[in-house]
Amino acid sequence: MQTSSPTLRAATPADTPALADLINRAYRNAPAQAGWTTEGHLLAGPRIDEAALLPMLAAAPAVLLQAEIAGQSAGCVYLEPRGDSLYLSMLAVAPEAQAHGLGRRLLLAAEDYARQAGCRQIQMSVLAQRPELLAWYERQGYHRTGASEPFPATSRFGQPRQPLTLLTLEKVMGNG
Repeated sequence: MQTSSPTLRAATPADTPALADLINRAYRNAPAQAGWTTEGHLLAGPRIDEAALLPMLAAAPAVLLQAEIAGQSAGCVYLEPRGDSLYLSMLAVAPEAQAHGLGRRLLLAAEDYARQAGCRQIQMSVLAQRPELLAWYERQGYHRTGASEPFPATSRFGQPRQPLTLLTLEKVMGNG
């Protein structure tokens, strides 16, 4: 999949089948088919389903930003304003579109959205057991706040294969 000119737009309910597939392939694909973002070795089961996506799409002012390439869903990121902060989650890039800069483009779009929404910082939660992902976000200017919490004791995000911890990362937004 070529990633040279993605179209970014807010996802709609009609996009939920393609987005659920994309997110699950990015986060939970089998190791032989997975990109570097997979968590399949840490969590069993799907990351999300269509029923869970629908209320996220309806939760204004939050937005699920979708990247399309040649009319196909190639990536997404969920952005939820919380006062003067923007909570970023579910940054996902299709395994076949990874390593071409699409994740970075989505992250930059999220930062633009945060500035336009008047947010002073972006926060996110990242699994402590994903050092390569933590390092990637740190290279993008995010830092660990020192806050952490256990992975939720629910099957909503999958079944942990081991005890997991979420670390809070943050980036303070500049003026431009």
